[in-house]
Amino acid sequence: MAKRLYFVAGEASGDAHGAALISTLRNLRSDLSFTGRGGPRMRAAAGEGIVDWSRHSAVLGLWEVLKKYRYFRRQFAASVHDIREQGVDAVVLIDYPGFNLRLARALRARLPRLKIIYYISPQVWAWNRRRIPQMAECLDLMLCIFPFEAELYNQSGLRTVFVGHPMIETLNASGPTEARQPDLVGLFPGSRWREVRKILPTMLRAAELIHAALPQVRFEVASASVSFNAEIERLVRRSHLPKEAITLTTGQAEAAMQRATAAIIASGTATLQAAYFRLPFVLVYRVAWLTYFAARMVVKVKYLGMPNVIAGRVVVPEFIQHRADPRAIADATLRLLQDKSARDAVASEFDRIIATLGQEGASNTAAQAILDELG
Repeated sequence: MAKRLYFVAGEASGDAHGAALISTLRNLRSDLSFTGRGGPRMRAAAGEGIVDWSRHSAVLGLWEVLKKYRYFRRQFAASVHDIREQGVDAVVLIDYPGFNLRLARALRARLPRLKIIYYISPQVWAWNRRRIPQMAECLDLMLCIFPFEAELYNQSGLRTVFVGHPMIETLNASGPTEARQPDLVGLFPGSRWREVRKILPTMLRAAELIHAALPQVRFEVASASVSFNAEIERLVRRSHLPKEAITLTTGQAEAAMQRATAAIIASGTATLQAAYFRLPFVLVYRVAWLTYFAARMVVKVKYLGMPNVIAGRVVVPEFIQHRADPRAIADATLRLLQDKSARDAVASEFDRIIATLGQEGASNTAAQAILDELG
């Protein structure tokens, strides 16, 4: 009997993971149909049933969300309406907890027999573990990508499957490796423009200090989107780096992580990608002060970077908000550039961290778990 699945993803990473999951589900079972909200990759994988809301849904921080409150309220109501009217068999919510957890609660109240599945657990273990029992009441299945999450959710009675991290299968298929360039430092300022605007100037000031100490060092800024390039180039021109010392590339983050010897990286998925490629780095993060203070009130973990969270200790130095001082960032990066034993020690730690994320096949494991839940 044909089944209809409704997907909701709100950011670029969720769109990519959702597209991979939809493609795998299609390969496993041809009678499935897909609708929902996501981005261009999910729409390409599933067809016109996916509404591409990616231009508006990828927001960061409390203030940015508040500014778009009416938009999200309309999208929320439309999602509930569509799910009810389409008679879907299951909803698959991908990360994006601010929207998706509220949607799960609303759906459980209105459609108690609907299967509700969450893929890529929201990091409530970092900011509010008390929400886990509440999630157990409105979700049927949790598919998590970090091994320590499964134990937390299973203790609450929420059936949980550790599927592995989808990044592993993506990066395993990323093609031939690039040769390391000993005097290249990668700058990875983030995948959202608000992040780039906050973080890249600090990275560039640190780069100036590094270049003053080691004039042979070059820098590569990895832009996540062509739409960022004009503003990134403007920020680069305002820096005091020689033109020949810095280049801008787009859509080549993985290759840049293989070329560079050290890096300065904004907190996010890129930190795990760097760990996969054994690239030593320092972590930098800055947000609007309102967002920072709101986060400080609720975040319960010691570290921001996932390599440090997984290891349970400092593997890479973190420079966050007011501690994101260009001199301190430059000094930490210089230590990596000048000390091969320090780089090797970090790379060895990364091997252990990546080994905990499972083998290739997260999308297949997740798809099979969804089909099992559908019966």
